[in-house]
Amino acid sequence: MKAAVYYENGPPGVFRYEDVADPVCPPEGIVIEVESVSIEGGDTLNRARGALHSVPHIVGYQAAGTIIEVGPQVTNLKPGQRVTTVNMFGSHASRRAVFAATAWPVPDSMDIRTASAIPVPFGTAHDCLFEFGHLKRGETVLVQAGASAVGLAAIQLAKREGATVIATASSEEKLERLREFGMDHGINYRTQDLVAEVKRLTDNKGVDVVVDPVGGPTLQKSILALGYRGRVSTVGDAGREAALIDLSTLRAGNQSVTGVFLGAEIFTPRVHGNIARMIEEIAKGELKVVLDKEFALKDAAAAHEYIESRKAFGRVTLKP
Repeated sequence: MKAAVYYENGPPGVFRYEDVADPVCPPEGIVIEVESVSIEGGDTLNRARGALHSVPHIVGYQAAGTIIEVGPQVTNLKPGQRVTTVNMFGSHASRRAVFAATAWPVPDSMDIRTASAIPVPFGTAHDCLFEFGHLKRGETVLVQAGASAVGLAAIQLAKREGATVIATASSEEKLERLREFGMDHGINYRTQDLVAEVKRLTDNKGVDVVVDPVGGPTLQKSILALGYRGRVSTVGDAGREAALIDLSTLRAGNQSVTGVFLGAEIFTPRVHGNIARMIEEIAKGELKVVLDKEFALKDAAAAHEYIESRKAFGRVTLKP
């Protein structure tokens, strides 16, 4: 099969488009013919500095396509069925093997490209808001990196729950587009003082929940934007900058910071059910997947460069 591989960590230019061996189907798994790869923020981070499962390595969490092989222990899926899948690696290829427990059937009415971009962003946003953020109706949420896939999912889910939603982005154009997804107030983090603006918008109270997929110095600002008993869900390092965080301000306000990693509970019925439900809600038009550019698999380097330019609004995909 064809795959975008690399032999060492580094910038997008480390990718090579090569022939590699087809994946082996595990007894409790499936193999799919990949039709769309959704590039996750974690994919770019893993390419830059993550562990290599093999050499050459195929990076990538998320891809959708059609099942071509089913392991002997799998009873709920069959060849010819369209699914969207998650694994710790292996998405940037024309075929991939995954456990059946991390595959979800795709409704007939859904475009496969849309399906490929659902499990990780929507599952992550849901956990950040509800499982760990304990969001309640009427509370106020700050969504950092609102134009990211996790950000767009979090804005929609929080608004549907009845929250007031504040979101950040790098331009007025992005902020304007976020309004159609439920953002009430926007903050341009390039030109505005984030913490001061949050305090102004909340009558100096601060927010109840922060979804922070950026990390680094931004995480400190997320903490300072909290109100009494506020909760931060930190879910990534899209900012790519390491930073020492001062947690001493949490005590006086009985506040908390929780690290969130969907992969730690991806095999649980709770997470599997959450994702399955949101796939159906997206199919019904109750939630929206926002897609940006599509690149050919052989152009994986250009796709990663585009993501790292911070020009994307929504998810960038690859087509084998």
